[in-house]
Amino acid sequence: MSAGEKRKTACVTGGNGYIASTLIRMLLEKGYAVKTTVRNPDDMEKNSHFKGLQELGPLTVLRADLDEEGSFDDAIAGCDYAFLVAAPVNLAAEDQEKELIEPAVRGTLNVMRSCVKAGTVKRVILTSSAAGVYIRPELQGDGHVLGEESWSNVEYLTGNKPPTWVRTAACSPGYCVSKVLLEHEACRFAEEHGISLVTLCPVLTVGAAPATRVRTSVIDSISLLSGDEKGLGVLKGIEKTSGSVQLVHVGDLCRAELFVAEQEHAAAGRYVCCALNTTVVQLARFLAHKYPQYNVKTDFNDDDNNLLEKPRVSLSSAKLIREGFVFEHNTLDEIYDDVVDYGKALGILPN
Repeated sequence: MSAGEKRKTACVTGGNGYIASTLIRMLLEKGYAVKTTVRNPDDMEKNSHFKGLQELGPLTVLRADLDEEGSFDDAIAGCDYAFLVAAPVNLAAEDQEKELIEPAVRGTLNVMRSCVKAGTVKRVILTSSAAGVYIRPELQGDGHVLGEESWSNVEYLTGNKPPTWVRTAACSPGYCVSKVLLEHEACRFAEEHGISLVTLCPVLTVGAAPATRVRTSVIDSISLLSGDEKGLGVLKGIEKTSGSVQLVHVGDLCRAELFVAEQEHAAAGRYVCCALNTTVVQLARFLAHKYPQYNVKTDFNDDDNNLLEKPRVSLSSAKLIREGFVFEHNTLDEIYDDVVDYGKALGILPN
C-alpha cells in the first residue's frame, strides 16, 4: 500500500470457519483491514488461528450471532465490503424448516440490515452453495450443463424429503432449500435497500486453510484417503443427486470472492464457482495413483453399481471466467495439492 492510500476494510462473518479463515488471510495479505465475527471469541479451541492471522495485518475479532438482530452492527460499521460466509448448518435438526431454513434466511437478513445501518458498504458478497443450483431431478439423460440460471427444485425437495439422502450440507433437503430461499430473500432485500449484492455458489471445496477445526468439506473430500465411510457416502450422495462430483480449491474460491467484490461495475448477480466436474470413480483412481500409501478403494461393490464413469451433469463457471477470473487449480492434481498435509495437521489422516 502506497503512502497516504487509505486502507480498505472488510468484514468476514464466521471467521473460525474453513472458507472464512482462508478469505481473511487473503484479504490481510492484500492490505485490507479485516473485522471478523464469531459467536464466542473466548473459545480458543476454535479461534487459535486468529493469532497467526493477526501477524499478517489488522484483524479485529468481534462477537456476533446470526440469530441476534443488530449484533453485526459493530463489525460492519465503517467497512467497504461485507463477506457473508457464516451460515447455520444444523443438519441433525428434526424440524429443518424451523431449525435450519428459517434461521438461515433470518441470519442473512440480520447481517444485511447491519450493512444498511453502516452506510459505508460498497458491496455485499454472499456465499451460498451449489446445493442451491444442482438438485434438478427433472433433468434426465446426460450432457447437462448448469449455470447461474439453474435453481434446485424446492418443490421436489420439500415434497419428497428423500429419507435415503445423507444429512450433509451437500444433499440435505433442508440445507438445499435454505440456500435457494436465502438467495431469493437477500436479492429482494438488496433491491429494496439499494445494496450492491453479488452471490457466489461454490461446490465442494478442497485445500488447506488456517482454520484448525473443520467439518464437512475437507473431511468429505479426503474420505477416500481416510477410509471414512460417512464422508465417502457424502461424495456418493453428491454424485447421485447432482450427476457429478464438483470441486474447487479453497484458494480459488476466496480469490473469486475478492474478485467479484472489487469488480464494482462489472460483476453482478449470481456466480457458480466450480473448477472441475468429476465422479467418485475418477476421483478414487486419481487418489489411488497419487497417494498409494493410503490403499484407496477403487473396486466398488454391487451396491455402487449406479456410480458414474463420467459426469452426467456439469456445473459451469463460464460467467465468472467471462468476467476475467482465472482458476489457478484446474486439475485434480492441483486441487488436491495441499489437502493431504492439511488432513495430517488436523488429525484426519495419519502422518
